Amino acid sequence: MQAIRTRFAPSPTGHLHIGGARTALFNYLHARRHSGHFVLRIEDSDRERSTEEFTRSILEALSWLGLSYDEGPYYQSRRGDYYEQVIDRLLASGHAYHCLCTPEELEAKRQAAQAAGRTPAYDRTCRDAGHQPVAGRRSVVRLKVPLDGQTIMTDVIRGVIAFENRELDDFVIVRSDGSPMFHLVNVADDIDMGITHILRGEDHITNTPRQMQIFAALGARPPVYGHMPLIVGQDRTRLSKRHGATSVLAYRDAGFLPEATINYLARLGWSHGDQEVFTRQELIELFDPAGINKAAAAWDIEKYSWVNAQHMRALGLEELTRHVRPILAERGHGGRDEGWLEQAVALVRERARTLVELADQLEPLVRDEIEYDAKAAEKFLGEGERARLLALCDRLQTLEPWEAPGIEGVFRAVCEEQGIKLGALAQPARVALTGATASPGIFELCAVLGRERTASRIRSACDAAASGGLRTRPAGALGSSDAAG
Repeated sequence: MQAIRTRFAPSPTGHLHIGGARTALFNYLHARRHSGHFVLRIEDSDRERSTEEFTRSILEALSWLGLSYDEGPYYQSRRGDYYEQVIDRLLASGHAYHCLCTPEELEAKRQAAQAAGRTPAYDRTCRDAGHQPVAGRRSVVRLKVPLDGQTIMTDVIRGVIAFENRELDDFVIVRSDGSPMFHLVNVADDIDMGITHILRGEDHITNTPRQMQIFAALGARPPVYGHMPLIVGQDRTRLSKRHGATSVLAYRDAGFLPEATINYLARLGWSHGDQEVFTRQELIELFDPAGINKAAAAWDIEKYSWVNAQHMRALGLEELTRHVRPILAERGHGGRDEGWLEQAVALVRERARTLVELADQLEPLVRDEIEYDAKAAEKFLGEGERARLLALCDRLQTLEPWEAPGIEGVFRAVCEEQGIKLGALAQPARVALTGATASPGIFELCAVLGRERTASRIRSACDAAASGGLRTRPAGALGSSDAAG
């Protein structure tokens, strides 16, 4: 049995977007499941639009996703000699010919066909003329397409699709400047690299009969095709920037995990029962192109965020802390003790869906200077509240051991002495410690902050509020209010 060989062949004319990443993923999974080979080919034959910057960006995105390739990257821009050999073979075998028709002549033919109610197509004037290139006269090379019969593709997703050959014209495979066209280099590379299966977007369906004709002309068996539906936005239009970021690296920078991204991309148009959360190994073991839906899949950032949250919660505390530490460092909060930071992460991890949200949740714990929500400070740091907070500080100073249950006991004792409910003390304490009206459980928060930082923050907030020197911001909160307060 022939080993399965799949490929991902991006054009470096932009960053790797979500649709391209899904294409790479499905080809990767299909190869891995069958112990095959996954090949990376950079289709940079468009010299004007292809850039080194985009090539590096694509490679970086694939690396972040963990889509390791077994061969490549191959670059079409470096394979010109091979393409010339393929062109010579097609001309020598009579499967291709030189066309000397000028652009003006072709335009006249197009207009005449439209006037007669025919589909504009090349009328094959040069097909059997036996032309050779003429010095000083520009010419192209065209493929001889059969005049009758059908080109039949068995698509692993869509079933059998038949194309009438009479509806295909003798299309150009080499431009007048001598550069090969997309269809030719695409097929030539697939033959040379032994590609057996190609999963790609449904926008390539119309390319397939032309490419299959080139395979036939070169005496090669075409690969097995599977054409996936495109990814659309919630409004069912093709995914674009107006639906949000489309670049894979933009989601990395937004705090999504690569494993969660792989998981969500796999679920865009493919399913395995009702299962929503998958490990990479599960995807490799379960993926089958036949399970890809024919209907377009809708991009849902909320669902993506939910999947990411599940993967974050599945991570060990040490690993999750390692993931968020660089984000904190970028914000100027590097150098925190590893053990302490893990405690802080444990306190807030359930409240975050992305690494950036996790860093946001950690911000009030790791920063040295607190900014206070102006409305919260006005409401909860008045004279009466400050007096209770200072009394709380005095009682906390002697607490041993410094743990959440004991801290809760001190809070409740002060409330009983003051004749107030717990919320009347917990909420002012929360504002003094974080600058916001929402936080993790107040007792656990104090425990993680430690005795000195807890007391220092409360006293500093009270002093600043009394003198009118609080650093305030217009609005904002850490998250939803916790039940303890």
